[in-house]
Amino acid sequence: MVGIKPLNKSLKPFAGRAYTMRFIPAREHVDTLATVTTQPDDQNLQWWFGVEQVQRGDVLVIDSRGDTRGAAMGDVLVKRMMLRGAAAVVTDGAFRDGDEIGDMPIPAWSKEVTATSRLAFHHVADLQVPIGCAGVAVYPGDIIHGDRNNVTVIPAHLAAELADACEARDDIEQYISLRIGAGDALRASSRRTTRRASSIVSGWPTAGPPSLRRSEA
Repeated sequence: MVGIKPLNKSLKPFAGRAYTMRFIPAREHVDTLATVTTQPDDQNLQWWFGVEQVQRGDVLVIDSRGDTRGAAMGDVLVKRMMLRGAAAVVTDGAFRDGDEIGDMPIPAWSKEVTATSRLAFHHVADLQVPIGCAGVAVYPGDIIHGDRNNVTVIPAHLAAELADACEARDDIEQYISLRIGAGDALRASSRRTTRRASSIVSGWPTAGPPSLRRSEA
């Protein structure tokens, strides 16, 4: 996903199933304070049929259409999802209460922070349907992975295969970094990695990264 950033002051990597929420522009006679009730209301899917249905390990992904004028939600709803076991919350719009959300352990990603409530600009039209978020198609059940660098969407049927490939590539790039740190030139480190990557990487889980000396030119 492009153009979003974490609000958290401290953030650990996360992964979970996508639970999707789709916004459309609000209408004044529909999205009113009267829908913010202590009882279920069909015009407030977010509270009663969204947040309260998120399961442990889910990542709530909100299609805000890239509109940051109104917040997708604030700290109260984020806290409720955190206590329900949600793995993260992501939107291509804005959140309210950025400082408060930033202090929570649940990862939260957005474009911006705003003081304006959702009702002013957004209506929750659908839950658990295919959406677009930050330029990426997200289907319910997709695997959402994030760290301090980015958020990635992985089709569920490819998750295991890509996890193995990414772990192998991560080891290779760590080895390249070690070679550069030992003084190798880029060409030398890349050539050496290509030639020896399989045997080196396969030994890392037990032996750990090797101690390296500078290669001969």
